[in-house]
Amino acid sequence: MFRFRWAVGGIAVLLPLSLLVIAGFLLQYSWPAIQFNGLGFLLNNDWNLGRMYGNPVTVRGELVLPGASYGVLFLIGGTLLSSLIAIALALPLGVLSAVFLSAGLRGVARAAASFLVELLAAVPSVVYGLWGYVVLIPFLGHHLYPLLADTLGRIIPAFAEPTGSGYGLFTAGILLSFMIVPLIAATLRDALDATDSALRESGVALGASRIEVMRHILLPGQRTVIAGASILALGRALGETMAVLMVSGNALNILPKNIYDPVSTMAAFIVSQLDSAMQDPTGMAVRSLAEVALLLMAISVLVNGAAQTLLWLSGRRA
Repeated sequence: MFRFRWAVGGIAVLLPLSLLVIAGFLLQYSWPAIQFNGLGFLLNNDWNLGRMYGNPVTVRGELVLPGASYGVLFLIGGTLLSSLIAIALALPLGVLSAVFLSAGLRGVARAAASFLVELLAAVPSVVYGLWGYVVLIPFLGHHLYPLLADTLGRIIPAFAEPTGSGYGLFTAGILLSFMIVPLIAATLRDALDATDSALRESGVALGASRIEVMRHILLPGQRTVIAGASILALGRALGETMAVLMVSGNALNILPKNIYDPVSTMAAFIVSQLDSAMQDPTGMAVRSLAEVALLLMAISVLVNGAAQTLLWLSGRRA
């Protein structure tokens, strides 16, 4: 038993240790880029590999190609905006799905529906991306976006024309929302199922319907769980790569002027630019991509850490 506990403890230590190792590697590898880019890396909107066939020059103590500059403001904007749109769409749908699974179904139907929701979370992201490319982009570009521009666009400038071809910020947000709804729904459903049955019975005894019990008694007690699940889902959206790469339009060095404009996110940008960056003989382009990865990792760790804290506080209160 003593050896078993030591083995389990050793495995548990490996998890945070692996995170520190990855963070340490990214920091060490991207350090020359951090020194070269400085604070302008976060504030500038210019990713330029420089003249690929020019002779390398020394700038701020680092060897780079002539004209090279690296700024990721457009990536930060695309990542945060697409993720926030995804959360705004997925949160109400996820909460309604959890309520329906917990209170609206019984027996075999509930088990089957719960299984399907959890199965959606296991679908590879590239499958979502292919579905978005074949189905979502034509539908949005030809039908929904012109309708939104003619209606909401008259009131809200962000929805005004041009609507583009279907690739862009809103498309990425919609696709991400489909991917994170199962996470929110499954987490909240489990929390609702774990609620003391006495609360349900007391509400029914007072003459409340099941919907009223859910709305006025059960859901108010799950606010922290909803917040924690939302932040976990936000962390998933921030790090999504292939699906976003296939529908976002992969804009370079531009911030979106409306909700239909093409964007690029940090994770998708790393994948799309890695081949070009490897052509840089100085290696600064690849190191700058590593700095992008380090920034994305820091954001994801902060988001997931906040979610875990909220869920832990929820468990303490329960």
